[in-house]
Parts: sequence; C-alpha cells; structure tokens
Amino acid sequence: MTVEDRDMETETETVCPGNTAGRFAAGEDPAKRDQILAGAWRVFKLKGFDAASMNDITREAGVSKGTIYVYFSNKEDLFAALVDHHRQEFATSMRNILAGTEEVRKGLEQFGKAFANKMICSDMIPAMRSVIGVIDRMPKLAQRFFIAAPNNVRTVLQDFIEHHVALGHLKVDDVELAARQFIELSTGTFFKLRLFGEIDGPVPEEELDRVIGSAIKVFMAAYGTDKA
Repeated sequence: MTVEDRDMETETETVCPGNTAGRFAAGEDPAKRDQILAGAWRVFKLKGFDAASMNDITREAGVSKGTIYVYFSNKEDLFAALVDHHRQEFATSMRNILAGTEEVRKGLEQFGKAFANKMICSDMIPAMRSVIGVIDRMPKLAQRFFIAAPNNVRTVLQDFIEHHVALGHLKVDDVELAARQFIELSTGTFFKLRLFGEIDGPVPEEELDRVIGSAIKVFMAAYGTDKA
C-alpha cells in the first residue's frame, strides 16, 4: 500500500459522532481539512503565494497529494479557503468579545483593544499581505477578505451599534459608515504601522488607552445620546 493509499484510507475511516457508518465522506473530515490549511499557511508565510507549490504544502501538511486534491481543487482554491478561515476566526473572536456587553463605551473599548492586539500579535497582517500580493491577478480574492458578511469583523461592530441604536444609546443614520469610522479612529494607525513593519511587537497599554480612548470620545460626540 502506498503512502497515498494509506492516507486516503485514513480519510474514510475517521470516526464521526452521529454518523452511523462511523466515517467521514471523502473531503469532509474537518480535522484533516484543518491539518491541510495549517500546513498551507506555514508554506505561504515562508514562501509567498507564487513560490509555494502544492508539493510543498503536501509535505508540510503531512498528507498525500491525492488527499489534498480531495479537499482543494488547486492552490488558488486552498488560498481562498485560508482567507475565509482567517476572516471567520477573527470575526468570531470579536463577536465573542462583544457578546453581552450592554455599555456602549465599554464595548467600544473592548472591541478597539482586541482589534488592535489581533492585528499586531496574530497572523492577520501576514494574511492581508498575502492577499495584497496577488490582488492584481486575483481581485475577487481580496474582495472576499473584506466582504461585508456575517463573518466579517466590520459587520460584527455594525450589529453592536445597531443593538445600541435600538436601545436608544446611539443615534446613527448610517451604521456601516459609523462602524468604519470607529475602526479607523481606534486602530487605523496601528494597522498601517504593522502592515508596513513599523510595529513588531505589542503596543504599550498606555498608548492603546490613549488612542482608543480618544476614538471613543469622538465617536460618542458624533453618535451618543443622553441615554448612553
């Protein structure tokens, strides 16, 4: 039995809770998919999109070429899945941070600090750099990264703003614009500095407090009500 045969055999024998057959269908094992994505991300970070090959990814992920093509049709498809993964992961973490926050200023502070720290200390910026590197040839991929969807971080903030508009804490005519404005006010400077390599470590807490505190004051001056 070849390595590829063994890998494909493993693919169909993984136990799946709730599946009476005890197996995943080909291409539907989430652990295997995550394994491939993790290996692919390490390769893309090291080599960039153009220099990375499916053979490189196969070796790094520890799967056979046959298995990788069960999950992803080509390198572009795999890269797009990585973009979706990073966007969804980021949005989910931000939604969890805002969940149950009923005080506007506190929620904005938590959002701003978490957003800034995620940009600076995670793979978010390397992911964006990879997208920017192929934007001329793959414009739809870049649009996919920033698309306004339920799993986009901007729409997470929009939901928070809309909630507080309904409670009478905020008065906002254009919620999307307001969300964009707060993101730029609170994290725009940190984003640009990190994107271009001027920041290579955590921002001092006092600087985060200064910038985000000022952003909240400006935002509330524009949109706050007496009930806030």
